[in-house]
Amino acid sequence: MTVATEIDVQTAHDDMMASAEKVALEFLEQEHARWSGLDSEAGATIESIADLMRSGGKRIRPGFCITGYLAGGGAPGNPAVVAAAVALEFLHTSALIHDDVFDDSPLRHGAPAVHAKYAARHRALGWQGESRRFGESVAVLAGDLALGYADFFMAQAISAAPAVAGAWNELRAALQIGQHLDVVAAARFTGDPKLSRTIANLKSVNYTIHRPLLIGALLAGRADLSEAFEFYGLAVGEAFQLRDDLLDMFSDSDTLGKPAQLDLERHKMTPVLSLAIERDPAVRALVDGPEAGGAELRRRLLDSEMSGAVENHIAGLVVQGGAALADAGLAPERRAELISLAHAVAYRDK
Repeated sequence: MTVATEIDVQTAHDDMMASAEKVALEFLEQEHARWSGLDSEAGATIESIADLMRSGGKRIRPGFCITGYLAGGGAPGNPAVVAAAVALEFLHTSALIHDDVFDDSPLRHGAPAVHAKYAARHRALGWQGESRRFGESVAVLAGDLALGYADFFMAQAISAAPAVAGAWNELRAALQIGQHLDVVAAARFTGDPKLSRTIANLKSVNYTIHRPLLIGALLAGRADLSEAFEFYGLAVGEAFQLRDDLLDMFSDSDTLGKPAQLDLERHKMTPVLSLAIERDPAVRALVDGPEAGGAELRRRLLDSEMSGAVENHIAGLVVQGGAALADAGLAPERRAELISLAHAVAYRDK
């Protein structure tokens, strides 16, 4: 591939990402205008979705979908791929809104989470009922609406490539089952590395990298890439999730744009914590004790060798991801791009 062609592919990726952003926000503006005509409050859920999407985010899932499509030799500018990218970001937005309710997290991207914003609004206006319940109700509805919008856009992709339907339905179902198991695991709060990994695979690994890549490949007519993208996606997706766990444990709220150490405080049985429980009796004792989510647990994790062990595992997963692409029939430049993306998500700082 010539340098000029390589630049063209990167330009195509950037242009399609920009198109997805534009399509999503213009759609939300139209929806807000349409529904706000009924009542001044009718557009509140749409406004919540739009505010969250405008506030930032890494756009990892749309990016991998478009990368998978272009890696499969898809022609630039395909509107069906743009629609799929939009759908994936709406699905992610839905998951974030609901996650913040489950975790009682007050911040997202450095701004009030949807449920916190509308609880505060309820209090400020002196409305009847419980402010917390009102805020959570609005957030649940906003998350559900974002999920509906995700289906609306993915239907456009499915009409272009019917095989996408299976991948999309599996992605959605796995995410919801993973969410449920995550809630249950937090309530049990017992170290179970197998369950923690299952939850991470359902809730994050598959839906962050593997299936977005697969959807992109299917839209390019490259079902033959399914196996390679699965092995790559599972390895790199696990590295992504482990980095997420480490950032939550050892980073700060200003860097993350959301409360740090929230998983510990909310008794989230992450893969990293589950492994620490299995390997370190002192961590197990703290988890089983009255201060299960307290500062002492974090100090013990900092003092342990878990962080270094997880870093080594992440490095191995990145290597596995690259190896999975060796015989996939990708152009060398496309393989190099996917390896670069693996490093980017595995070694990010927020």
